[in-house]
Amino acid sequence: MNKDIATPIRTRSILEKYGFSFKKSLGQNFLIDTNILRRIVDFAELSENSGAIEIGPGIGALTEQLARVSKKVVAFEIDQRLLPILSDTLSPYNNVKIIHKDVLEANVQEVIDTEFANIEDIMVVANLPYYVTTPIIMKLLEEHLPIRGIVCMLQKEVADRISASPGTKDYGSLSIAVQYYTQAETVMIVPKTVFVPQPNVDSAVIRLTRREKPAVSVKDENFFFQVTKASFAQRRKTILNNLTSQLPDGKQKKEEILHALQAAEIEPSRRGETLSLEEFGSLSDALYDYFK
Repeated sequence: MNKDIATPIRTRSILEKYGFSFKKSLGQNFLIDTNILRRIVDFAELSENSGAIEIGPGIGALTEQLARVSKKVVAFEIDQRLLPILSDTLSPYNNVKIIHKDVLEANVQEVIDTEFANIEDIMVVANLPYYVTTPIIMKLLEEHLPIRGIVCMLQKEVADRISASPGTKDYGSLSIAVQYYTQAETVMIVPKTVFVPQPNVDSAVIRLTRREKPAVSVKDENFFFQVTKASFAQRRKTILNNLTSQLPDGKQKKEEILHALQAAEIEPSRRGETLSLEEFGSLSDALYDYFK
């Protein structure tokens, strides 16, 4: 078996060999703990018939672990300086493809159709760059890609928000958006000491398992998200105040908003963070006819 990339000594020697310097703007923090990488891969529950999509492979530490257990790995890397390094470190694995592209600008469905033509079980597994975590996760979910789920490492604070329950301080429109599409759980906390360079915050690994159909059935998905965002615009305000000030023509339609709250059996004095996904579903459907 090939020597692991993710040891402190091997990582250092690879970086020195290529004279690589970290770019803060790309949020580059490389993991130097093989056990943690293996646990991340375990959480993805891959088999030799699975495909894995990785985002931001760095020098290939996680890519290598994925390549050992899955049929094929496709990794999106934005930093051109890492391409020759990846070509070197991953040379023992013939089931890896690196795509030099920003995943936010990529047509991921097309990549899946081309690269995973005969693979039915596909997981996204990644150590996500912290500065673009949310847009990446939302892109993967909103595009309704044929993936089983996502296992990713991100800032602990964002993981807390994604997996939060109603009534907690971390619960917000991000929790609802992700939990609408998936079952979300934080599966592991990762200390900052296992990265080079060390980030300023602790990290967490979350597992998002795609639901067969969304958590609630709504008349209009985009409007549902518009209502949830509006409800959290100012956390201390009541749901009535937030909806009135945030929805288009909300001030003119205060009576209609009150009717919708009544129809959904929601007290106008409640705050957004106390509403469950189901309640937001009923509320957005009740509001829909007045605003669309």
